[in-house]
Amino acid sequence: QVQLVESGGGLVEAGGSLRLSCVASGDGSFSSFVMGWFRQAPGQEREFVSAINWSGGGTNNADSVKERFTISRDNAKNTVYLQMNSLKPEDTAVYYCAAVLPRHGFRYYNTRDKYEYWGQGTQVTVSS
Repeated sequence: QVQLVESGGGLVEAGGSLRLSCVASGDGSFSSFVMGWFRQAPGQEREFVSAINWSGGGTNNADSVKERFTISRDNAKNTVYLQMNSLKPEDTAVYYCAAVLPRHGFRYYNTRDKYEYWGQGTQVTVSS
């Protein structure tokens, strides 16, 4: 089992920035996992935001956050980050960290059903 704990959410004005963190613990080597971020707004499906490969050298972002959000990881700290800049009210959602031991290239992992482990989520609210 793998436990994921997110932090860093909060209330921010439009145009502002936040950095989310997700710390992993439990079985397995953190560097073996593809890590992802998803978000879910009220009444909507949980949607893919970003994913990163084991080394951090490969990233994949949803079109809606490209050039604004950056995913990164520190394998020594068992932590994955999501730097969010130029935030918009439509970015308001609960953000979830997810992990999977990959059997495919990391770009394959861009939907909710492909991930094995989930955190509890952290709320991000962007005011206009």
